[in-house]
Formats: sequence, C-alpha cells, structure tokens
Amino acid sequence: MSVTTEPNEPQPRFRRVLLKLSGQVLAAAGQGTGLDAAALNTVALEIKEIAALGVQTGVVIGGGNIVRGSEYALGGMERASADQMGMLATVINALALQNALEQLGVRTRVLSAIAMHAVCEPYIRRRAVRHLEKGRVVIFAAGTGNPYFTTDTAAALRAMEIGAQVILKASHHVDGVYDQDPMLVAQATRFERLSYLEVLDRGLKVMDSTAISMCMDNQLPIIVFNLGKAGNIKRAVLGEKVGTWVGAKA
Repeated sequence: MSVTTEPNEPQPRFRRVLLKLSGQVLAAAGQGTGLDAAALNTVALEIKEIAALGVQTGVVIGGGNIVRGSEYALGGMERASADQMGMLATVINALALQNALEQLGVRTRVLSAIAMHAVCEPYIRRRAVRHLEKGRVVIFAAGTGNPYFTTDTAAALRAMEIGAQVILKASHHVDGVYDQDPMLVAQATRFERLSYLEVLDRGLKVMDSTAISMCMDNQLPIIVFNLGKAGNIKRAVLGEKVGTWVGAKA
C-alpha cells in the first residue's frame, strides 16, 4: 500500500510495529469486562492514524475482559483448559476489533494460532508478513496457541517473527513504568528509560518475565505508554517522548 503524505508531515520512526493491548481497553470505561462499541471505535481510530502513515501494524490483544485463564486456574480448573478458554476470548476480541477497523475503512486480517477456518485465517508467518506488506493491519489471535503462555509472550514472539522494530505496550491505567503502583502510592516515580535487566531485577510489571527475556535476547525495545490519552500511539510511532522506553541500556 502506497501512502501519500504531506511534505511537512512528520515521518514515522518505526515502519513496522507490534501493538500489545489488554482486553480491558475494549470494555466500557470503569468496567473492565465485556465489549463496548465506543471503546472499540476509540482504539480503532488510534490504529487507523498510524496505518495512514504507512506504518505496518500488527496487534496482539489479551482476553481478560472476557475470560482470564489464570484466574480460573486459581479457582481449581485445570490450567491447560483455563488457558484455552482465555485464548478463545482473544479471538472474540480480535474479531470485534477487526469489525471496528473495517467500519473505518482499514483493511484488516485476523490470524489465529488455533485453527478455526470458518472464522479467521490460521497463523502462518509468511502470510502475516505479506498482509503487512500490503498495508493490512494484522491482528494475532489465540496467543501462542499453547497453554501456560501469556499474551505478553505471544506479543514478543509475534513481534520477532514479523520483524517488528518495537513493541508498543498500551496501558489503560498508567502512563509508563513506575517504581511502585501509582494507583496506590501517590509518590510513585515514573521511569523514562529502563534496561531489560532492571525490569527483571526489580520485578517491575512491564510484561511477564518470559516476554522480557525474549525481547532482551533479541534486542527488541518496548515502549510502555497510556492508551487513554488520544494520539499516544501515533506519538510513540513518530518517536516522540511517550511513557517509558525499555531497551538494552537505561
């Protein structure tokens, strides 16, 4: 897809990105569960903005607004079954976001790690890359397709497989990474930059440790920012200072 931009329009710093969203961003404000048409439209508009810049965009969405497998496992359900339910929840979210994007005229494909041919395409790496090259937003559903792995890990894996230059980790609560929970501690300090090792050593809640380790091994940076402020995805793509940068060196 060729995109014509104005001569003075800022150029993206990143040409291929992986956007990681939690399922809660698709729910109504303050609820955290279910799907909300207004929330879906808001997220879709943000993605449309960067797609219009010619940025090749992959998306991984969690399923916590519908089913959070880890919580069911804690309640006594077999972990593998609970996680499979969570993976199916991410497919529902992916289809909902696809519909919202296509209503805005953004060509979108859903690729699932669990085969369900009547609903969406199976995940095939080369097919995903080809869709991106054609200017389509690609939503990766069903996590890695395996239990015991989070959608954070799926985001890191898919980002590396498609050759993304950065993971954009959108938070619906905070505007970066803090030394303490800013929702509970008013004096919490936000970091502007962190190394992978600092995140692991401090036990900071950026992504799970498996995902952070994978990013560290492959030198894949992560930007953690607040999705609640309109335009933050575009700002991150343009290279503006947004949220917290996690990379090889602080």
